[in-house]
Amino acid sequence: MHKNILDRTLAPIHRFLHHEHSGGIMLFLAVIVGLVLANSPLKQLYNEFWETPINISFADFHLNYSLHEWINDGLMAMFFFVVGLELKREMIGGDLASFEKALLPFVAALGGMLVPAAIYASMNHDLPSANGWGIPMATDIVFTLALLGVVSKRVPLAAKVFLVALATVDDLGAVIVIALFYSSSLSLLHLFIGLAIFGILLIGNVMGVRNILFYIVLGIGGVWLTFLLSGVHATIAGVLVAFTIPARTKVDENEYSSHIQKLMQRFNREIPINGPLTTSEQHSIIERIKEVSYAAQTPLQKLETALHPWVSFLIIPLFALSNAGVTVGGNFLSDIANPVSLGVIAGLVIGKCLGIFSFTWLSSKLKITKLPEKTGWKHIFGLSLLAGMGFTMSLFVTNLAFSDSEMINQAKYGILLASSIAAILGVLVLKTTVKIKEEEAD
Repeated sequence: MHKNILDRTLAPIHRFLHHEHSGGIMLFLAVIVGLVLANSPLKQLYNEFWETPINISFADFHLNYSLHEWINDGLMAMFFFVVGLELKREMIGGDLASFEKALLPFVAALGGMLVPAAIYASMNHDLPSANGWGIPMATDIVFTLALLGVVSKRVPLAAKVFLVALATVDDLGAVIVIALFYSSSLSLLHLFIGLAIFGILLIGNVMGVRNILFYIVLGIGGVWLTFLLSGVHATIAGVLVAFTIPARTKVDENEYSSHIQKLMQRFNREIPINGPLTTSEQHSIIERIKEVSYAAQTPLQKLETALHPWVSFLIIPLFALSNAGVTVGGNFLSDIANPVSLGVIAGLVIGKCLGIFSFTWLSSKLKITKLPEKTGWKHIFGLSLLAGMGFTMSLFVTNLAFSDSEMINQAKYGILLASSIAAILGVLVLKTTVKIKEEEAD
């Protein structure tokens, strides 16, 4: 295919955007920039910028939140929407599509949520910070997969799939925890209206409505807005709306292949005209190919593909930039000597690893599950350590769990340090691990 000057100029950018680890790189850069700004002479300007009020008014209706709140409650709802799309896709035709496939990552994720929460709760029992038990429960899949790329030659494909499935179940667990334990006082009227609109979206799915605009308008203007006003955290709306998006095609694979072959035969029979233009018949065939191709795609996968770059390269980095900035003083070691920081560190580094590894080991020894193909216990140990990187979701839960700025900063200290330790240990373990034959994994 001929490439013009613009295509060649933008080619490196396109390659970067489509690289599987680019999102992790952007997230890492955003964290670094946030930390630098929070510890520079621009510290006050940095903090004040995120508190800029943004008011949206319509007649007597007002939504008045700071920029920081719009990011956490608004833009992050899109992140959870994409999480919901990924969950639905995995449940329909992916690694969670059957009981056998889902059991091992489900068991591992369960251990990776329960043990960290228990460790944090035990270290903050009867303290004002006890509500932060949900902070060390999550895994940051963006960072984790980026680091997994560093050791990809040492980790079998089945083990990578296991980690992705585990993190997916982990996300679902985090959503449930947020919905049940980190929502404020409820407005039943707004919640009822939101659920009614959610019901309309479900009916639209069943009736075969495939117009994405229908789901976006009712999802944002209806479910998200009413959930925001109800007290149930608005990001939950993102997941719920995602599950209403159709995951069926209008034409199946055989129909699509047959249509395309016939159209291509018609296209090839056409005598081209001189110059860059196509004949009217060729143009008509190309348009028909576009229509058939559109019908062969599911709205779910089209939305996921379209939104993923926005989430990876804008929303998550912006969230990190606005939330990761904590002041690191000269007394850093003494600053983390508190129940919140220590509870988060112990939960993410020790709890995540212990929970995932022990639940996987126990279910395997009881013959309930079996290890992924060509995967040994050292692989599981290394992946369990990597799962201790709870960055994005842990920061998100921190803002829901605490209103006290000191506790929020203490939790952030713990998250940053714990994620760094988990990353280093996980990479070191996996770097010294070799792929094994399937029979050696048992």
